[in-house]
Amino acid sequence: MALNLSEKPANLRHRPRHLHFVIDLIKLIRKLCFMESFTALADPTRRQIVEMLGAGEMPAGEIARRFEMSAPAVSQHLKALKSAHLVRVRVDAQRRIYSIDPEGFEGLENWLANIRRFWGPKLDALEEALKAAAERDNER
Repeated sequence: MALNLSEKPANLRHRPRHLHFVIDLIKLIRKLCFMESFTALADPTRRQIVEMLGAGEMPAGEIARRFEMSAPAVSQHLKALKSAHLVRVRVDAQRRIYSIDPEGFEGLENWLANIRRFWGPKLDALEEALKAAAERDNER
């Protein structure tokens, strides 16, 4: 029996279609993940934690000491921020050290840039139209 190496095995013939599906699914998940970032940042405590971490990494215990709530409550906020890819954690012996996750904020920045590109020119045109209307009213 001769082995034909030029033909793909039957189990690989349809893989590219599935691969495209997987790639599209990954893109969708990434979009949903950065939307989760907005939900996480809607909470004032989480925004405050992100602002604190903006100054540098901190252990979870130090973060908890800065709030008038229980350590488990702060831990839940950190978990939500981590799930939204806004912070990352590394283990240092017994401590968990938290820092900003730049990749999570990159997704937010990209989304905001797209919004600005869409709305920026429209708002500029509106501003010009309002100025022109105000000038016409002042001339009367």
